[in-house]
Amino acid sequence: MELRIFTEPQQGASYDDLLTLAQATETLGFDAFFRSDHYLRMGDGDPLPGPTDAWTTLAGLARETSRIRLGTLVTSATFRHPGVLAIQVAQVDQMSGGRVELGLGAGWFADEHAAYGIPFPPKRFGLLTEQLEIVSGLWGTPVGERFSFAGEHYTLTDSPALPKPVQRLAQDPARAGVPIIVGGHGPRRTPALAARFASEFNTAFAPKNEIAARFAAVRDACTAVGRDPDDLVYSAALVLCAGADDAEVSRRAARIGRDPAELRASGVAGTPAEIVDTLAELAKAGATRVYLQVLDLHDLDHLDLVAREVAPQLG
Repeated sequence: MELRIFTEPQQGASYDDLLTLAQATETLGFDAFFRSDHYLRMGDGDPLPGPTDAWTTLAGLARETSRIRLGTLVTSATFRHPGVLAIQVAQVDQMSGGRVELGLGAGWFADEHAAYGIPFPPKRFGLLTEQLEIVSGLWGTPVGERFSFAGEHYTLTDSPALPKPVQRLAQDPARAGVPIIVGGHGPRRTPALAARFASEFNTAFAPKNEIAARFAAVRDACTAVGRDPDDLVYSAALVLCAGADDAEVSRRAARIGRDPAELRASGVAGTPAEIVDTLAELAKAGATRVYLQVLDLHDLDHLDLVAREVAPQLG
């Protein structure tokens, strides 16, 4: 089981905060540091210091870490034109020495679009589909050849399809380049997108008893298009709240405004022994990778506890 740290910087974090946490993630032996891609705080609270741009942040972290994977859960298709996104991600991949992954989704938070003047069309699945086609197409086009695309939302004409990422995952042009993560809750269209474009399918904050069924839908979608279902990584993202004892679990839950019982039911929460059991349940459902959503970015002891008391018990 791989453990990755997943952050929500829009809730109040500077680049320096993220750098400290990313370097702790690396030092403590976790597999990756991921962040959300949002431009507005959710809920009440101090809005300072304001948002940080996901790919600007990851470019900085690429130069200040050396081992961990870096990526987004998830970049919104509404934020960037796909040609620009392909260039940005390929460049950060080069800056990191080939450690970047792209989570890409349709976007959902209307308020952040209104706050910063970003168009938010009511129907976005077609937008996402074309972005996946274009980004993977640009990365998969052989050097020296050109890429063109004519869709409902985007048109690209004779693109040199440069720069290329450092990573070259497969001979299949649809999946060459930086690993793409697709996730969501849809029963048909999202699994079909994952089967076409993704290296990984992620289910975020799903009820734990539904995760196996969501993975099964993706596996069925892969079979339907002639792709080996085992070619994908299957992962889950859940909030983390660990403590050496019940009192510490309660203190950490209080600091993020959550109830310990609710977190135990919906997240990866409790004492190290409880968390090991929860991760075993997720593995039984088919997950080989778990993103631990860390909401208190200043509590480095939280990560240290998981690294010392949980990670060594995982197979």
